Amino acid sequence: MSSGRRLPWRTWVPFALLTAGAAYALASWNWCGPWVEHAPTVLSRMRGEGPLRAGAARVELRPSFPVVVAGYPPPRAEANAAEPPLHARAVVVEAGGVRVGLVSLELLFVTPEVTERVRARAREAGVGEVLVMATHTHSSFGGYDTRLVAQVSGTGRYRSDAVESAVAGASEAVARAAASLTDVTLEVGKAEDAGLVYTRTGGQAPDGALTRVVLRGVRAPVAELLVFAAHPALIPRQRERVDPDYPGRLSALREAASGGVTLLLQGAVGNASVAYSEGQGVERAEGFARALSALAERAEPVSTQGPVTLSLARMSAAMPRPDSTRLVPGFTRSAGDNVLCASAPREAEVDALRLGPLSLITVPGEPTTGAGVELRERTGATHVLALANGYVGYVDTPELVRAHEGESMRQYFGAGLLERLNVAAQVAADAAGFPR
Repeated sequence: MSSGRRLPWRTWVPFALLTAGAAYALASWNWCGPWVEHAPTVLSRMRGEGPLRAGAARVELRPSFPVVVAGYPPPRAEANAAEPPLHARAVVVEAGGVRVGLVSLELLFVTPEVTERVRARAREAGVGEVLVMATHTHSSFGGYDTRLVAQVSGTGRYRSDAVESAVAGASEAVARAAASLTDVTLEVGKAEDAGLVYTRTGGQAPDGALTRVVLRGVRAPVAELLVFAAHPALIPRQRERVDPDYPGRLSALREAASGGVTLLLQGAVGNASVAYSEGQGVERAEGFARALSALAERAEPVSTQGPVTLSLARMSAAMPRPDSTRLVPGFTRSAGDNVLCASAPREAEVDALRLGPLSLITVPGEPTTGAGVELRERTGATHVLALANGYVGYVDTPELVRAHEGESMRQYFGAGLLERLNVAAQVAADAAGFPR
């Protein structure tokens, strides 16, 4: 039975201070352990040359509703429907006996788990290598990342059925694309409109460049790849439906006009955001999609003549130790590092894909415009594709990281992150035979 008497402050204050001190000491202990560093290692490489064949497919993603709407920290809406539907889109290209699949998922990002499961099923369909990328839609479904930081900051509680929804859609799209291979020509064009994007947090300004790649069959286009960089964050945060934002609407517009399949591939997207004000909410996404479609029409593609080189090199890069310096107050940095260590990948995949005149570097995160420029200069790449085969967060230039400016205020790793990716990308580019 309680007497109802309170302990004197001389008793509980020291106890509270001792408890707080012990908790701080425990949180500040180095729970990361040793962080192994090594040179990039080759995961795979292949090369072919000859006439180009391609197939493409679009498959609706069907998550188990209700599902959390991913893209932002809590509070998050829960969706009971998709409007418009979400899709997985895939293109499979073949030259000289080499096949490579490109998958675009209308998700916030993809994880290594999703990537590896899609690749395993793709091999059963005769596609040896697949690159899995996200459109970075901030209004799609979540639940597919096991990492605590990701669940808290963007994707919500992990659900195995959410993973299976993404894997099933992507895998079916790859299988259908592989089954529809036909002779194609490769056409590439470019246009830009800097008025469609702006620098969100400083750093180098994006140029609004859009690259249009057409894989044209005998009678009609088989597929179209659009490389552009802008955050798909036009849909209201608390809308109780999952939504593909402008990438899904843009693909649907292009597909209705051409009959082919259109993939939106994000470029260096970390500090590019849309600057479009027509309408509100859904109307803004629709308006931006129309503006991008018009820009794509201006990117009149030029046909590539003769045999096409298709090569791919995949590398594993060791990540630097996580660094929460810019994310938390100084006195909690050790605890912040521990939280990041529990969720940060120690290895990340960096790939180089050569497709005719295109030399593409893929990175598993959000490189800023400045970081993308460095990656291109170091590798000879024509383009850097973001949000591919995993997610390591933002990637900014070392100068901005050290100055605590730009997107580095959201970066999970320290100033050495871009250099790690640069080195791996250089090795991959050399292995894939990028022209210099």
